[in-house]
Amino acid sequence: MKTLPVLKIATIVVSLAFAGGVTAQTTESSAASAPSGSSESLGQHISDGTITTKAKAALMAAKDVKSTRIHVKTRRGTVWLTGSVPTSDEKSRAQEVVEGIDGVHQVKNRLKVRAAGTKE
Repeated sequence: MKTLPVLKIATIVVSLAFAGGVTAQTTESSAASAPSGSSESLGQHISDGTITTKAKAALMAAKDVKSTRIHVKTRRGTVWLTGSVPTSDEKSRAQEVVEGIDGVHQVKNRLKVRAAGTKE
């Protein structure tokens, strides 16, 4: 039965492609947003997708960061954090959390500090 290993490989490829596609985020302005990924190789896209997934998971696990309004985008090992947090301490802590992830070369922290209940 050669179809089972082929099916496993296809499932893995689709899963990785889906994980990479989940990284798409809304952009705020051209100065604050990450560059498009149109010139990435497939391997780089998968690696960046993995970093983005790890960053989101780490931010969700961090008890001292409210990550529900943090958007993460990765391009060539540089991670952009956009969105908003309630305090400047959380902004700094979010950057620290992401800097500790393997594969992250640089963090561009574009988070805005906004009190809870204010509109973005």
